[in-house]
Amino acid sequence: MNVFFEEDGNFKVASIMTETQGSMQIESASGKRSKLKANNVLMRFEVPVAGFLEAANTEAETLDLDFLWECCSEPEFGFEEFAAEYYGRKPAPTEAAAIAIKLHSAPVYFNRKGKGRYKAAPAEILKAALAGLEKKRLLAEKMASYVEQLKAHRMPDELMQKLDMLMYEPDKNAFEYKTLDAAAGALHLNHIKLLHACGAIPSIHDYHLGAFLREYFAKGTDFSTDEIPVAPDDLPLAEVEAFSIDDSTTTEIDDALSVQLLADGITRVGIHISAPALGIPVDSPLDKEAMYRLSTVYMPGHKITMLPESTIRPFSLDAGEIKPVLSLYLDVAPDMTVLQRNSKVERIKIADNLRHDSLEPFFNENTLEADSGHPYWGRLRFLFDLAESLEKARGKYDPTKPPQVDYNFYVNDDKISIVSRRRGSPMDKVVAELMIEANSQWGALLAAHEVPGLYRAQMGGKVYMTTRPEPHQGLGVAQYSWSTSPLRRAVDLINQRQIISVVQNAAPAYPQKSDALTSHMRNFELTYKAYSEFQIRMERYWCLQYLVQEGIQEIHATVWRENLVRLDNLPYMTKVYGMPELKPGTRVSLLVQDVDTLMMDLRTKFQRVLEEEPVQPLVLDDAEGEAMDMTVTEADATVTDAQVSNDSAADPGIHQTHDADPMSEGEAA
Repeated sequence: MNVFFEEDGNFKVASIMTETQGSMQIESASGKRSKLKANNVLMRFEVPVAGFLEAANTEAETLDLDFLWECCSEPEFGFEEFAAEYYGRKPAPTEAAAIAIKLHSAPVYFNRKGKGRYKAAPAEILKAALAGLEKKRLLAEKMASYVEQLKAHRMPDELMQKLDMLMYEPDKNAFEYKTLDAAAGALHLNHIKLLHACGAIPSIHDYHLGAFLREYFAKGTDFSTDEIPVAPDDLPLAEVEAFSIDDSTTTEIDDALSVQLLADGITRVGIHISAPALGIPVDSPLDKEAMYRLSTVYMPGHKITMLPESTIRPFSLDAGEIKPVLSLYLDVAPDMTVLQRNSKVERIKIADNLRHDSLEPFFNENTLEADSGHPYWGRLRFLFDLAESLEKARGKYDPTKPPQVDYNFYVNDDKISIVSRRRGSPMDKVVAELMIEANSQWGALLAAHEVPGLYRAQMGGKVYMTTRPEPHQGLGVAQYSWSTSPLRRAVDLINQRQIISVVQNAAPAYPQKSDALTSHMRNFELTYKAYSEFQIRMERYWCLQYLVQEGIQEIHATVWRENLVRLDNLPYMTKVYGMPELKPGTRVSLLVQDVDTLMMDLRTKFQRVLEEEPVQPLVLDDAEGEAMDMTVTEADATVTDAQVSNDSAADPGIHQTHDADPMSEGEAA
């Protein structure tokens, strides 16, 4: 005697060796013996086991499901009794087994009610289920077709309509994602690389930019208000004219300087900051826009301004115009001692906007000793001496420090040029030190009048923002409030309002324990960090694009640590796998193997050690990071030209800039 039974969802047959009341010992056709419970047996039969299931499966394939369903009555039934009804006679064991196999294989048609027992699905439910199966079949066919198109690097239109989701926020349950995943798996490709190969990402630059815009400017970069502020014209006009020092691409000019000779050898130096706070009331539509954006977003070749152009122009310190400013005047003795400081809210005429590229040939380390012939040389020479005096007073003057390099990115018709310039040049130092002076002194002014502001502080190597005046050890000042870039940074706009209230003896816009002030500070820290990380990412993209554009196959570099190197003439650090262990500062030659601007990856191979003097890696001090570097989120604690962050060290001598000059930011980042 043999048995037909179900085990683990499959039908099996075996011969009975021994049997007790509730179980039996069975042997399969292969000779394997096992124990089987009696209630798992569906049918007993006497025909040979060999070939039984094959014959049953062959018979099952001839059965039509629709006809079987029509033959069924509504009550539940056993497969053997249904087989007898279907065949019109006592079925052969293989025929009964075939009915069981067919019924079991079609749960849409027949609901299982127990071992070997079934019930036909109601007509309406069956119709809906069959429609669902047909839909799945059609989707499977469509997916197979789309997968083949993707494998042939053709982008189906239906997937193209979901491109944003596929690139930036994949929905793993979506048909389009599953299709892309199947094709990418077959080709062993990253999803994004496959989309690019199919032509769905025509611009790699725009792909990276789009990821940022999607998160921080989901509604677009256009401004939601067309309000145009009115610059006040009833302020007193300053007795002096001012000039600015900026990169040639800077359009938001928010700081300028002036020099005036007084009696008894005293020189009055003016630090003049654009005053948009006078035209943007708290909680006005413009203010809400500024507090939403919180900062201008910079990237090579482009920027997203914090304020609309119609707001920038009335307050930008453009040459030949009279603009409202918040001024800090320093009365300086011949020995460069600051005798008196005085703040004013006034209007001033801007005489010139000096630009780095045209000014530097006339004002640099080699022109300090004799007049270079530039009309501003005398004033700049005096300001340089004052800047060195202020730097010494902060305890940060170090003439032995090796020179460092800045990199400016210029994009024209998708062509990138990366221009290096020496950091800490005389004009850099002039602007940096005077802006540090303004931010420090205006922070002290707020503290003296117990008016809250937003301060940048550093204690024990940790850099943070606070609403209380606390020391900034890296800069060597008792307090430091960002106040010199109100056209580009919300923190500076907020602080300017507070400073103006003190100067004009008015109630502050943000009183003590202001929830709004704390909220703006927290939002700014998070947003500004994200903006800075995005800027660094785009600068790295353009560095890679430069390698492609110039067809560079071999490049020299300096070992930073272990297998991390800094490339020559580019603000870029990368890992070189397989490079032998070398001392930091060792000069090496690398073979450029692959440049992937899409995945932001550079693959190089070590070639040889260069026969050059090792370069001593430099640690940028916190003062310079805070004062000069526009690209650093935590400027006094971050390496910007590498994917390296460290609260105790900064870039080894190279820093990145962007289309707005870092020095015009004063304290910068």
